[in-house]
Amino acid sequence: MLSSYIYFLPLLEAVVLEGDPHAVLEAMTIAGYTIGSSQGYIYVRAEYPIAVKRLQIAIDQAHEYGLLGDNILGTGFKFDIGLRLGAGAFVCGEETALMTSIEGNRGEPRPRPPFPAEKGLFQKPSILNNVETWANIPQIILKGAEWFASMGTEKSKGTKVFALGGKIKHTGLVEIPMGTPLRQVIEEIGGGIPNGKKFKAAQTGGPSGGCIPASLIDTPLDYESMAAIGSIVGSGGLIVMDEDNCMVDIAKFFLKFTVDESCGKCTPCRIGTKRLLEILEKITSGKGTLEDIDKLEELCNYIKANALCGLGQTAPNPVLSTLRYFRDEYIAHVVEKRCPAGVCKDLLKFVVDKEKCIGCGLCMRNCPASAISKTDYVAPGHKLPSVEIDPDKCVKCGVCMGNCKFKAISKQ
Repeated sequence: MLSSYIYFLPLLEAVVLEGDPHAVLEAMTIAGYTIGSSQGYIYVRAEYPIAVKRLQIAIDQAHEYGLLGDNILGTGFKFDIGLRLGAGAFVCGEETALMTSIEGNRGEPRPRPPFPAEKGLFQKPSILNNVETWANIPQIILKGAEWFASMGTEKSKGTKVFALGGKIKHTGLVEIPMGTPLRQVIEEIGGGIPNGKKFKAAQTGGPSGGCIPASLIDTPLDYESMAAIGSIVGSGGLIVMDEDNCMVDIAKFFLKFTVDESCGKCTPCRIGTKRLLEILEKITSGKGTLEDIDKLEELCNYIKANALCGLGQTAPNPVLSTLRYFRDEYIAHVVEKRCPAGVCKDLLKFVVDKEKCIGCGLCMRNCPASAISKTDYVAPGHKLPSVEIDPDKCVKCGVCMGNCKFKAISKQ
């Protein structure tokens, strides 16, 4: 499971708003002056009360110093900024859904064209950028475009903040030049994989990103390189996985999130992602077929081509990337009815090595399902009979394996 490692990337933007809200206010004021706007809005999740509180303090301070409001710094320019709180809907990361929510309606995307620059918030021409982009503007103006362009790659300029998490020694937010190799982030910045485990994959771009296999660990983290291997930079999520992660289960985990977060406006996303999830659940429960793998690919490509907004268009990425790089795990689930990582419970089987078992009974006493019993077999060199596990009673909790001090119980 990855549940303890998942955080979705508005957290990154909340950190910026908590740490330096004035940088965002200044950038928005500059943008307002540039395009002739008199009103800006910051849309922030209500789940981040510290960010909301500090933003409001910063806005009040800007008014006090004459940096917002009428006749800013005596220039005759008028600009103000208002806060709008969102309920945490993932789909409101899409620009038209976000603007629809600010207008007081249910957050659903709108067809484009017309684009927001022509008809956006309240049907007026609008520009929309994320917090990280805004926070860069004052520094670029102070230090020059050449300074910013000196970092990164030819096509992906500057730096990018990634939220590093998962099976990694050092988690947290890291700011790196665009184009930094994934290996450097994992091994040098992140400190490598804990507990002597091997790196298996990294999922980038949040729940709509793709999975990068160990064979591509030297891939640069920039927009073009990520797109070329079927992933995205996105909002900066970077979740590291080791050999104990099942990639079919990973795809199911992320897809379940996008199914829950779909606004339901368009059929490809509303119905298509649900069908994808059903197929993945069928495969991880040991009931899948090879035809199901073909159906997954066909449905993924249809959803990407026909969904209304970015949520639906990118939702298949975790499935497509794991099919591309970890197809052998899908085949093992379908043909061998086996989960190679030992994660999918319906495909697990706990077995006792009777030659190693000393018959201490610790596993038997701790089994919550009373699925373990003594046998008549006594291994050479031991005094007590070994035990065995009844597969029909076993609930596959793993307590027996965790309690066995002699490594006599394993999962298959």
